[in-house]
Amino acid sequence: MEMKISVVSKKLWCVHKQLVLLLTPLVFLPLLFTLPEKEGKCLYVVVLMAVFWCTEALPLAVTAMLPVCLFPTLGVLPSKKVCPQYFLETNFLFLSGLVMASSIEEWGLHRRIALKVLTIVGVKPAWLILGMMLTSSFLSMWLSNTATTAMMLPIASAILESLFGDLETLKQKCKSTEEGKDDIMNGQSTVKLHSLPSVPSEKQILSIDRMDGIEQTDMRTSEEIRIESEYQMKVWKGFLICIPYAASIGGTATLTGTAPNLILIGQLKSYFPDCDLINFGSWFAFAFPLMLLFLFLGWIWIAFLYGGLNTRLCYKKNNHRAEAEARARALIEEDYRKLGPLNFAEGAISFFFVLFAVLLFTRDPKFVPGWSVFFKKGYVSDAVTGVIIVSILFFFPSQKPSLSWWFDPQASNSPYVPLLSWKKAQDSVPWNIILLLGGGFAMAKGCEESGLASWIGGHLQPLAEVPPAAAAVLITAFVACFTEFASNTATIIIFLPVIAELAIRVTINPLYFMIPATVGCSYAFMLPVSTPPNSIAFASGHLMVKDMVKTGFFMNILGILSVSLAMNTWGVAMFNLNTYPQWAQPMNKSAVITNVLFPSVQSFNATL
Repeated sequence: MEMKISVVSKKLWCVHKQLVLLLTPLVFLPLLFTLPEKEGKCLYVVVLMAVFWCTEALPLAVTAMLPVCLFPTLGVLPSKKVCPQYFLETNFLFLSGLVMASSIEEWGLHRRIALKVLTIVGVKPAWLILGMMLTSSFLSMWLSNTATTAMMLPIASAILESLFGDLETLKQKCKSTEEGKDDIMNGQSTVKLHSLPSVPSEKQILSIDRMDGIEQTDMRTSEEIRIESEYQMKVWKGFLICIPYAASIGGTATLTGTAPNLILIGQLKSYFPDCDLINFGSWFAFAFPLMLLFLFLGWIWIAFLYGGLNTRLCYKKNNHRAEAEARARALIEEDYRKLGPLNFAEGAISFFFVLFAVLLFTRDPKFVPGWSVFFKKGYVSDAVTGVIIVSILFFFPSQKPSLSWWFDPQASNSPYVPLLSWKKAQDSVPWNIILLLGGGFAMAKGCEESGLASWIGGHLQPLAEVPPAAAAVLITAFVACFTEFASNTATIIIFLPVIAELAIRVTINPLYFMIPATVGCSYAFMLPVSTPPNSIAFASGHLMVKDMVKTGFFMNILGILSVSLAMNTWGVAMFNLNTYPQWAQPMNKSAVITNVLFPSVQSFNATL
């Protein structure tokens, strides 16, 4: 009997996605008949998309396109209102950020930045972990979290092997106390990278460095070696786990760093057209200090948990520590030297990258007039800025122009190569994310126009009795927990309309709830499936689920507390969160009734 159940369960798992696709529409069919007509139909589509996104029964981008067929056929929204949501100006801003990132990857500028930071911070475990986290978070502000993690992990593995030797040998040292010193030293001559494919130079240099150290003798007892090896394994895990975490944290600092930030902007423009408080510059001014705070706290926690802050030396006083650190330092410096001097293409990309950031920051910084005042008011946005800069990349030469080329008959007549080709952009830009953003905007539009968001908000009356600061913490914690099991983009798409309507119902500045929720949905640290960076680090084979759960649980708490601190300090001053804004008034059609029903929330304006 048990055998039959096991066989059936395996068969069911093989077709579980198809079953989800068939059964979900049937299970939730009563929504169409038990709720108000338009709200029920919209909720039916939202629930279908939420289930498909969470289970990935359909590819995420395909699920994102369902509003195009379901909203018009069910009578929720006409197609002429649905389709434009798939390429709003927010999508152009995101696209320009992705194109800029692909040009940085094309010429290896990100690798130069990473190695330079590591040469500065040094090779002691705690400082190396900090260097890895700073580099990963900075790159993730501009590149995708996934690309950042994929690039940093091989570098980390190479440095770790120069410090501690081969991972498999290290594991054997941890398991046995009876191995002779000859056996232990034997394993150090082998070099294997157990992660993503590494850059060849790292592996070659490391092999040479390790060969140079084979002849040395180790005077420690086998028990001392075992204890030391266990400590080194902890440090190794700390290195690998800090990279995806830092990438997720870094993505929150810029609007283009992660998709949920752009979802927030798009839905703000849909719900509150008069709200112009958040743009690239103002978001960076708020989120960058938050990122630094959380990154510092996360570094303290990871370094403490995995031995990086342990004052005990990694090696005893027989020069093992100094020799290992010298190998690691030589590895980093040699890799950096192999890059050579900054070439013309890297210099050009650096210039346009800095120009891209500066123009976005200074377009409309709010506290001083930006350069957008030279144009007709409301005509120039962050999307315009981004597209102007990245368009230049497609024709700006990657080789230094030379006047003598025109007069030299012997010079090569091959056509010049621009900084970025369209083929490279096509291959490196994740177009499915563009569709995913569009699906989120379409869903938000349907929730708004059908009245579903207002209807759900009306059923959240118990939250009106909770102090606003506590409500914001609860919302952030709930979203951070939910995103452990679903993509952060899908999570914010599902909940942001409801959160906006809740804020309107309780007459709280909508940004006070929406910003923490947006940032919180990027704080997914506990499971390998939570984010692609987590999955990549876990796939290296060195981490276990319990390692991520143990580390990630406290990271989530630190993140929620950091967001709460930011919102109630500099966030209040930046976005004027202690008053109910004029730009939210038109949406609050029942403001007077709400004030009567929920008088307790009015004290927020006086106490925040």
